[in-house]
Amino acid sequence: MSDRFDVIVAGAGPAGAQCARDLAQRGYDILVLEAEPEDGFPRQSNKSTAGTFYSMMASFGVPDEVVMNYTDDVVLESPNDHYVQRQPGAVLEFAEFKRWLVQEGREEGATYRFDARVNAPILEADTIVGVRYAGDEEAYADIVVDATGPAAPLAKKLGVSDLERRNQAIGIEWEMEGVDVDHPDYADLSDSMMLRLDHDYAPGGYSWIFHTGGDTAKVGLCYIQNESHDRYGRDGASIDDYLQDWLDTDPRFADAERISHKQQHRGSAHIQMPGKLYTDAFMAIGDAVPTIDPLWGEGIHKGMKSGRMAAITADRCFTNGDPDTSAEAMSVYSKLWHSKVAPRMRERLLMTELLYLARNERYDTLMADLRTADSDVLAKANAGNVRAMMKLIHPGDVPLLGRFLKERLSERR
Repeated sequence: MSDRFDVIVAGAGPAGAQCARDLAQRGYDILVLEAEPEDGFPRQSNKSTAGTFYSMMASFGVPDEVVMNYTDDVVLESPNDHYVQRQPGAVLEFAEFKRWLVQEGREEGATYRFDARVNAPILEADTIVGVRYAGDEEAYADIVVDATGPAAPLAKKLGVSDLERRNQAIGIEWEMEGVDVDHPDYADLSDSMMLRLDHDYAPGGYSWIFHTGGDTAKVGLCYIQNESHDRYGRDGASIDDYLQDWLDTDPRFADAERISHKQQHRGSAHIQMPGKLYTDAFMAIGDAVPTIDPLWGEGIHKGMKSGRMAAITADRCFTNGDPDTSAEAMSVYSKLWHSKVAPRMRERLLMTELLYLARNERYDTLMADLRTADSDVLAKANAGNVRAMMKLIHPGDVPLLGRFLKERLSERR
């Protein structure tokens, strides 16, 4: 067992790379195993829209060099209306951002091995002590962290992952030029991130335009394989069909073209409560959990926070001489996840499910409600406060609430 480390992190995405960066800064011996080759990294995993907010930029010291465009507003669109919320943020060049995180970790002393896909855990008495990777290679550590995203090979084999296909969100995005971001029939999207609720284009989900400067933008959509997609989707239509239909019919794209040298981005994540987050000597972070924000789909900030909470947990396990990596010691990670990474997750999930069950007409009404609502109510509702959510409910929503409760009871049975 000469190839031994304090912590092995499987996956060099934002969650895994941030976990490694934090632990390396604390002086631990860290190995990061990444499935992709280093040449061209990230190629297959360059999938994020990479819209985020100043809180993430400040918390993790993200430099200007990886920002495509700083934004001033978040715009919500319905089929016939919109709402503008002042919310400064940034659209990142995701590939450069990931390479920056890797470089940061290396400078702190973390070891990175590319073309090193993790295959399976190495167990002793049912406790993970290392991993097999790149075929038959082996490495050992006191703690192992799975940051491989929804594939979660270690978490699944250890009985930690609880990802369900019916909660899987499927997304596609193009980077485009020639986009009319200030079309007279729509909200001005200059320096904005826009999310559109419209079942005609994204049944059971939403579409987006994130302005990246000039006449360029990230344009995409996603849907969750949920009841709303079944109800509003078109038979046989793929996610590519939905995106193409939006591009063909929205006048903002009349002169738009896909930027030829930019990759098409495809990805998936799960919108659900996490199952178990840890076991003896093991934690799952990022989209292996899952960690994506259920309401707005933002995953970078929460993923990196989950990596940081895992690093704090590991540091605590190592502080008292002999490492204590028992499940009881690792349970600190679960407490930190639910209090710091995704507080009130269950309430936000309920809000998300209700939102996607609503009809297009209700989305138009919602925009008017948002304009008249107190900003404190909006902030509390976004944070999952049930009382604040109820202030946005209309008497006419009773049938929607009834259908929601009926479907939840059916699932429990």
